[in-house]
Amino acid sequence: MTTVSAKKDMIIHIASVMIEELKLEDVTPETFDPDIDLVDEIGIDSMDLATVALILQDEYGMRFDEDDYPKLTTIRLIAEYIEKELG
Repeated sequence: MTTVSAKKDMIIHIASVMIEELKLEDVTPETFDPDIDLVDEIGIDSMDLATVALILQDEYGMRFDEDDYPKLTTIRLIAEYIEKELG
């Protein structure tokens, strides 16, 4: 079970990867809303998500199932997915 602090750190880390890889402006990892819809509200496409997923897979030593990509619509959901995969 992940602590609240560890989950917050993971969310901030995922946000920083997103910001860096997708060249997002006017947002910091700390101010990135973990519940904002990445596709509908930010305009991230499937290729962007795949790029971020590959980086996170390497960093966390786990795999994202491509069939699950459509469900990974927020940073919080991505963090929960990684937690689940890491068991």
